[in-house]
Amino acid sequence: MPEYQATAEWASARDAADPLRAFRDEFLIPPHEGRDSTYFCGNSLGLQPRAVREAVNTELDYWGELAVEGHFKGRLPWMDYHEFVRDDLAAVVGARPSEVVAMNTLGVNLHLMMVSFYRPTEERPAILIEAGAFPTDRYAVESQIRFHGFDPASALIELQADEPNGVVSMAAIERALAEHGSRIALVMLPGVQYRTGQAFDLKAITALGHRHGCAVGFDLAHAVGNLPLQLHDSGADFAIWCSYKYLNSGPGAVGGAFVHERHATAVLPRFAGWWGHDKRTRFQMGPEFVPTPGADGWQLSNPPILALAPLRVSLQLFRHAGMDRLREKSLALTGYLEWLVQTQLADVLQVVTPTEAARRGAQLSICVTGGRERGRALFEHLMAHGIIGDWREPDVIRISPAPLYNRFADCLAFAQAVQEWRGG
Repeated sequence: MPEYQATAEWASARDAADPLRAFRDEFLIPPHEGRDSTYFCGNSLGLQPRAVREAVNTELDYWGELAVEGHFKGRLPWMDYHEFVRDDLAAVVGARPSEVVAMNTLGVNLHLMMVSFYRPTEERPAILIEAGAFPTDRYAVESQIRFHGFDPASALIELQADEPNGVVSMAAIERALAEHGSRIALVMLPGVQYRTGQAFDLKAITALGHRHGCAVGFDLAHAVGNLPLQLHDSGADFAIWCSYKYLNSGPGAVGGAFVHERHATAVLPRFAGWWGHDKRTRFQMGPEFVPTPGADGWQLSNPPILALAPLRVSLQLFRHAGMDRLREKSLALTGYLEWLVQTQLADVLQVVTPTEAARRGAQLSICVTGGRERGRALFEHLMAHGIIGDWREPDVIRISPAPLYNRFADCLAFAQAVQEWRGG
């Protein structure tokens, strides 16, 4: 790969040589003053694939033309619609098809998984999360602890960062489990930490947690569609995610869950729903709940067709692009963005995300020298000039080049906008 250069000619040449460049045309880019904006917010809400409108309209047409018969007729009958995303979803997260299901939303799925995998006792009541966890996780685990009659003051253990900028080392996780492991029922950590952008080693954490007798689960909201996950091989007991970020499935999109196949037929406590009943006998309407083997057995309700259609479209794009190729491009894009910050903007910006490629995904979390008010001023300048990232309190701007639709020219546009703001 040629050395990075901070020129439009270099960025344009790299974009022209990009084997994934055509995927950008599959998305609707928000306009800004008569041209495309520079969109770096796929870590918060991914862009709309162009094919989504037709996919949703097709289901609306079936509804109008077939009504209830749409469950059994049409190109993709609604009765089995969630199965039409299964293989592609499994490929994105590195799982076996029976281990994944698209359902509900992240917070709901987290509670459903904790019903099965957080089984506290007087000796082992605790949950380990990272300090500064996203509120969905923090609120959910605290409420589960209280629901089971324990006090979060002692049963909620927060893993403290031990590296600069809020980054957590593997050694810190080892120390926490060495100290508290005998009291921890569940290790619940992110795949990518939302504020710092740090990626965690799922396989190493799972092995460590299991060695201490803990169940291990992951919130993959910022990792799914971002990193080439290997959930089955990680050995994690479960994982949950949303689909509106890197998976580009629309605001409030249907989420997903992974349950390792060793639990496929295990007798586990769960909140049962009709659609989780064994599909072979579901319509016998019997009084006894018999779960479908695998992740499908955690479903509560029939699939939300109009919400699954955008996910199906987006996952087809991931299948065609391939996670390995997307990761290769992501490394180059984020590496270029980091190089621009370090070589052109070091006097005004500091990257707080780990520099090692293995410890981050697409996102760079950036602080502005001079404090929060100066950071907000830069953020507002970027937004006013069509450079769309997002802000996380107290002082972080998150910029995430998504390889399906971002370009090297976008990274250069960000750097040029910052240079303009600082006056040179």
